[in-house]
Amino acid sequence: MMADGTMNATTVDQRNHGHFLDAPKLEPGITRFWLIRHALVEQNARTMMYGTMDVPLCPDSLVAQQPMYEALARRLPREARWFITPLSRTRRTAQTIQNAGYGARGLTVEPGLVEQDLGEWQGLSHDEFPDRLEEAPHCFWPISASETPPGGESMETVCSRVGRTLDHLAQTHVKEDMIVVSHGGAIRAAIAHALKIDADTTLHFSIQNLSLTILERLNGSWRVVTVNELPGI
Repeated sequence: MMADGTMNATTVDQRNHGHFLDAPKLEPGITRFWLIRHALVEQNARTMMYGTMDVPLCPDSLVAQQPMYEALARRLPREARWFITPLSRTRRTAQTIQNAGYGARGLTVEPGLVEQDLGEWQGLSHDEFPDRLEEAPHCFWPISASETPPGGESMETVCSRVGRTLDHLAQTHVKEDMIVVSHGGAIRAAIAHALKIDADTTLHFSIQNLSLTILERLNGSWRVVTVNELPGI
């Protein structure tokens, strides 16, 4: 601070360091989540509402999308903690990224970042599913954000669950990079938490398979760096 109350260039630079994204390289020492949606599931699973069912990945897609795995392996930070959900499709996706050039790392299972549980409606075909709904579906999701399937959870509940989990991880791993292989619904819920928007609004985000979403937590506040970034494109 200068005698006249103004700030010199050095003071301004120190005050703003780490708070602006003026360069393509992300600075280290920030609590940062690298959220990846799992790869495409196999064809039979795609005909139904699988939710938290443990369905396998599409074997043909694993081969055809190898360049995307290699691009993710290059894009992700080298010193990072890896998290997956209890479902095998996230573990297989994480292992394929690591095998594509990242290198083997330990995988921690985090149940709080799993997909929306559709309860008794899981396994229904896309044609059968609408007949069970009591509310009109969301225009970009098969079910409204507020409807709770029997024995399952609403998207509003998912947003609360994922938000609590992100806060806990951010507090536990301050200034660390965390790579999370998760699910479309859970990543939308993470965006809702970061932006403080409701569940209905966050369902307007597109989250494609193998896409990357980056969130940062800075001094208790959240920032969205990128959403639905497709590797190698």
